[in-house]
Amino acid sequence: MIKPVKIKKGDTIAIVSLSSGMAGDDDFIWRTKQGLERLESVFGLKYKVMPNALKGSEYLYAYPEKRAEDFNQAVLDPEVKAIICTIGGTESVRIMSYIDVEAFKQNPKIFMGYSDTTVQHLYFYQHGITTYYGPALLTDFAENVKMDEYTISQILNLLFTDNPVGRIYTSETVRKFGLLWDEIAKDFERENLLNTGYEVINGVGKVQGHLIGGCVESLNHMQGTKYFPELSAFKDAILFLETSERHTHPEVLEQYIRTYAVMGIFDIINGMIIGRPQDGVYYEEIKTVFQKVLKEIGREDLPVFYNASFGHNEPKGILPYGVQAELDTNNKTFTILENAIE
Repeated sequence: MIKPVKIKKGDTIAIVSLSSGMAGDDDFIWRTKQGLERLESVFGLKYKVMPNALKGSEYLYAYPEKRAEDFNQAVLDPEVKAIICTIGGTESVRIMSYIDVEAFKQNPKIFMGYSDTTVQHLYFYQHGITTYYGPALLTDFAENVKMDEYTISQILNLLFTDNPVGRIYTSETVRKFGLLWDEIAKDFERENLLNTGYEVINGVGKVQGHLIGGCVESLNHMQGTKYFPELSAFKDAILFLETSERHTHPEVLEQYIRTYAVMGIFDIINGMIIGRPQDGVYYEEIKTVFQKVLKEIGREDLPVFYNASFGHNEPKGILPYGVQAELDTNNKTFTILENAIE
């Protein structure tokens, strides 16, 4: 894997909107500004908002090539050391034919986002580039009142240092669902609930493998396209999966997951780590879905961790694509074995 160079205080971060353009909408621009201010005050970073990133939902939906243009320009900009997405969405696959992946290979930089950004992550993974499934500007950087310490520490530990990452714990607390995005609520902190740590819901033993995965709904949208990875990409992997804020019904999720089983993905991976469903909705039902489908294909041996702190949760961690990790069911530990960054 091609790993980008770590960032440091004083570096410039590019802001892009590759999916939804809501960061530029009148109702949310205050939150965009709050997230940008946190880049400066919390991390000592400079930022460069790319030309089309704040042109709003209507414009960016109509012109997917402009979203890609921002990304391509950021890749070639020598001042830019990392690229962060404003938010996810539903149709970022429309920008893919305009992405200059060869330029990105020649100029690797930190690229971070989650949810619909799964599409870009998996495309870059197939070209051998490590990217980062993690915080976005409007959600995590712009959290009401202050950023979560867990999120801050994850960013510092994975993106600001080239040391081996080590053990990844779950967050001690989780934010109650309901992003308070109306400006009138900007000074109201969302409730923190105690978190319970990892659950081992399937399998035994200790396994290692490279990290690959993303948002289940986004993966479902990619199936049948050239952007969905070849089956071989999952061989000996630790697959990470999480569900979106739309709270996909367990019966629908079961069909999604069974499709992966039919494709043969679960036959060749070494382990799986599943993100906590947002606000704990369908918590037990989702756990049962994975156990049921794995039993159907005789993979009760496959180690599966549940309730991980990534994806549609705040606070959230960062998962680097293609990097070697380990699941130890005996000690309930998830460890990233190498550096996530150069």
